[in-house]
Amino acid sequence: MDALKAIKLAPARAWRTYLGGKLLDELYGSTQAKDGHFPEEWMMSVVSARNAGREAVKDEGLSMVTGVTPPVSLKSLITANPTGFLGKEHTACFGVNTGVLVKLIDAAERLTVQAHPDRPTAKALFHTDFGKTECWHILGGRIISGQPPCVYLGFKPGVTREQWQALFERQDLPGMLDCLHRFEVHNGDTFLIEGGIPHAIGAGCFLVEIQEPTDYTIRVERTTPSGFQVADFMCHQGLGFERMFDCFTYGGFTWEETQKRWKIPPVVLREEQSSREAELIGYRNTDYFRMTELEIGASLQLDTESSFSGIYVLSGQGAICADGATQSFQKGDQFFLPAQIKKLNIRKSSDEECRILRFFGPKPAVKQKTT
Repeated sequence: MDALKAIKLAPARAWRTYLGGKLLDELYGSTQAKDGHFPEEWMMSVVSARNAGREAVKDEGLSMVTGVTPPVSLKSLITANPTGFLGKEHTACFGVNTGVLVKLIDAAERLTVQAHPDRPTAKALFHTDFGKTECWHILGGRIISGQPPCVYLGFKPGVTREQWQALFERQDLPGMLDCLHRFEVHNGDTFLIEGGIPHAIGAGCFLVEIQEPTDYTIRVERTTPSGFQVADFMCHQGLGFERMFDCFTYGGFTWEETQKRWKIPPVVLREEQSSREAELIGYRNTDYFRMTELEIGASLQLDTESSFSGIYVLSGQGAICADGATQSFQKGDQFFLPAQIKKLNIRKSSDEECRILRFFGPKPAVKQKTT
C-alpha cells in the first residue's frame, strides 16, 4: 500500500475489565448505545490486548485499514515497508514498532487502582524495550451517581511497599484510595502518568490516552467497582502476587507537588489567521510521545519532518491532502500519516468547528539510553 498518502483506519474496540463505551457508541451514531466491556477504542495500534480468557480472540485492538479486502492491519503495512511508513531514523532505533499507542477511553465506572512498569522494570520483568508511561487528555465526561469525573494519581508522601502490599492482601479499597491523590477533571486537562506511578481513571471520564505500546497493567483490586472478578493474571500479568509490587514507585508527593509535576499545561506552537496548533504533551515533558491539538480555520499546512504521526478528528469535516492525494474526513475518523509524506495540508469544508488531535511516537534517541 502506498506510503505517500494518509491511511484511514477503522475503529478498533478492545475488551477491558471495567464498564463503559456508551459515548463511543454514540460517537458513531448508534441508537442503542450502552455501557459494556468494550470501553476503549485503540488508534494507530500495532499492539494486541492482553486479556485472560480471551486468548482465542486474535489481534484484538490492532488497527485495520478501512475499505480493504482481505483485511490488512497497520502492523502488516509497517512490517512490509518500515522505512517508508516510520522513517529511517525511527526504524534505526525501534525497528518496525511505532513506539506509541493511542486510545479513546469512556469509563462508566472507576477503573481498578493500577500501575504500569517503567522501562527498566519492563525490561527486567517482561523482557521488553517499552514500559507503559502514559498521558491522559480529558475530552469531556458525564456525571455518574451524582459525582463529577475525577482521576486518582500518585502516592501521598510516606507510602511504603509493605503498607501497600498489606492493603492489597486485605483488599482494603478505601485504604488504597486514601493513599492516592484525587483530582476533579475538566475538558482540556492533561496529566502525565509515568511508569510505576499508581493511578485510576474515575467514573464518567471521557479522554484520549497516549502511551508506550504495551498492555502490562498491574491491578491491586480483585473485584471491579461493578462486581467483575479480576483474574489472577489480570492482576499480576504473570509475575505472581509478590513480584508485581516491584512495578510500583513508592514514596510520594504532596497534592500540590503532584499537580505541579504531572498536570501539564498546553503550549501554543503557532497561530496562522484562524488556525492554531497547541502542544498538549511534548518532548519537553517526556521522551516517549507527543500530542498536539489543531484548530483548523480555512486550512493549515503541517510539518512532516520525515516522521510518522496519526490524527483523530474531534469535530468538523474537511480533507487531508498528502503529496497530492486527497481524502475527506469527518468527526470520529482516524488516519495514519506515513513518514514518507513530504507535503501535508488539512482543509476545512464546513462552518462547523474543526478540531483534530495529532499523535507522534518517541524520540528516536530514547531507546539508545535503555539498551
